[in-house]
Amino acid sequence: MGAVSMRGLLVILAVAISVSDGWAKVHHVVGGDRGWDPSTNVADWSSGKIFRVGDKIWFTYSAASEGIAEVKSKDEFESCDISNPIRMYMDGLDKVALDSAGPRYFASSRSDSCKNGLKLHVEVQQQSDTNNQTATSASTVHALAAAPTIPSRSSTIQASSAIIWSGLALLCFMGFGRVV
Repeated sequence: MGAVSMRGLLVILAVAISVSDGWAKVHHVVGGDRGWDPSTNVADWSSGKIFRVGDKIWFTYSAASEGIAEVKSKDEFESCDISNPIRMYMDGLDKVALDSAGPRYFASSRSDSCKNGLKLHVEVQQQSDTNNQTATSASTVHALAAAPTIPSRSSTIQASSAIIWSGLALLCFMGFGRVV
């Protein structure tokens, strides 16, 4: 299995497992399908997203070539200074709970990647009481599938099979299938 498809499988598995937590509102996979990667424009990905208390963000990346540092201040974030991080993430698949309102700053552990834009500023907002349903961010799931309005081909085949078997049973019952 390729690295990208394996990463996608890990993201889906991680989000599916974490949905069972129940308290998280939205799961954001940083960078979408590409994850935390130097080729990902993380600023564009995060543009327009709303992060709330109770949400979780997921970082997926190659642990052999990247790591993530959570830094304390905007100055450290902007200058890519990871010399005194709050926390380092190095596993390749990391879940971060957004448990309080306020700014959070994440930067690549590689100076060149960070300076080329591989960093994320998240402004966590208070949770609104109007939406208590668990959801998954659009970067993971675009929409829930609606029920089909036209019967699927398999239901047509099943119905045809049932009619054929019923007809054969009726023929046998009525004696048309008797061998003389």
